[in-house]
Amino acid sequence: MADARLSEAVAGVAREAGALAMARWQTDFARWEKMPGSPVCEVDLDIDAMLRARLTALLPDAGWLSEETADSAERLTRDRVWVVDPIDGTRDYIRGRPGWAVSIALVEHGQPLLAVLDAPARGEAWRAGAGTGATLNGVAIRAGDRAIFPGSRVPTDALPKVDRDLVAVEKPNSIALRMAMVADDRADLVATLRWGNEWDIAAAALIAAEAGAATSDAFGAQLTFNKPDPRAFGVIVSTQGIHAAAVERLHDRAEAIVAEGR
Repeated sequence: MADARLSEAVAGVAREAGALAMARWQTDFARWEKMPGSPVCEVDLDIDAMLRARLTALLPDAGWLSEETADSAERLTRDRVWVVDPIDGTRDYIRGRPGWAVSIALVEHGQPLLAVLDAPARGEAWRAGAGTGATLNGVAIRAGDRAIFPGSRVPTDALPKVDRDLVAVEKPNSIALRMAMVADDRADLVATLRWGNEWDIAAAALIAAEAGAATSDAFGAQLTFNKPDPRAFGVIVSTQGIHAAAVERLHDRAEAIVAEGR
């Protein structure tokens, strides 16, 4: 269980980072692609530096894993590790859309201990602590109780033909925010079928789990963090009642993607 004072201090750091991001949102700043389809901007880097300084000051012995910092195997020697995405949903940030968030998780022995998502452009501040529940803007949240797979709400721009028995709802670019939508009963299912990075999902995974949602990789296995290769193949976050059906629905597609080496 995370110390309450530490949790509040991390929330304060996230608010500061969110304010810095908001001050430059919808303004002119440098932007480029780290690789095709992977945008980044100077605000990502500035907030990453600020977060590392503030969070390291809170826990000097904790390791560091961030999207915008070169990875180091040194983190594997630490019991606790900060897992951070300075701006999750950079594509929306660059486009002037609100679907982005500052994502911070403190991981201990492979599992998130505390989590913060700050999405100031949406007026949303998400918090969770292991064993203490999850909140949105200070109010306790719970995932829904949907147990029938057809009709499940999914944040997406478009549903594949094979999944037309599901219902599309609003989709922020940030995967963390889409996962948090399940925690707040605004969606029933979020699923990806690609290799994803721990910093994208660590905070939101704890928020969803503490709200009573089911979380796993694309094959239904437990998510773990601070691995030597800090990735997971896919993520499924859903109500407890449809999780097994979601894993079954996606299994063959996931197997085919892995077999093709994509």
